[in-house]
Formats: sequence, C-alpha cells, structure tokens
Amino acid sequence: MNNTKIAAIESAVTVITDGQSALDLAATVDYEYGAQKMIIPKSSICEGFFKLSTGIAGEVAQKFVNYGFHIAIVGDFSGYASKPLRDWIYECNKGRNINFAATESEAIERLCL
Repeated sequence: MNNTKIAAIESAVTVITDGQSALDLAATVDYEYGAQKMIIPKSSICEGFFKLSTGIAGEVAQKFVNYGFHIAIVGDFSGYASKPLRDWIYECNKGRNINFAATESEAIERLCL
C-alpha cells in the first residue's frame, strides 16, 4: 500500500522478550529487508510485555521509537483486564510509532498512514 515496505514477522517462538531482543529484531529487519515498519503478531511477544508493571513494554517501545521504527502488534487484546494497559493501547493507537490492531489488514492500513 502506498509503496510502503512492511516486514511481517512470522515466528513460532517468542521473538521479543526485552528491549535488546526488540533492537536485534529491528536491526535484522532493517539490514535484511530495508524496512522500518513491522507487523508483529501478539504471540511473538512475551506476556510480560502486556503487564505494564514489568517495564518491558516501555523498554521495547522506546527502542523502536529511538531507532525510527513503526510497528503494529496484531492480535486480540480483549482478554486483558488492566485499565492502564487498555489506556496505553488507546494512546499508542492515536500516534504513529506503536499501534495495536485486530487484523493484519488493519495493521497495514495503520502503518501506511
């Protein structure tokens, strides 16, 4: 869409567990594919990311923002009862760097704005 290069991450294992793993993924995607936009399935991110008190979400988000990446995390987030997490997802979706989407097509649309 709009000649935007987007890397869709597909992995059977968790690829993001902390800031360093997010940075490693970003470097690989940039080097191998020349993309600075990514679609990441929720299943590829450790559960600790979705517990804001761990600090993992902030650390990961900061790495992507600092290095100019735009990501969309795809999945069903309705199972999380945490109001702070719901609020953070809402605020992220108002911006352009980190987005949360229910479907890959929604993620592509957000990344191509």
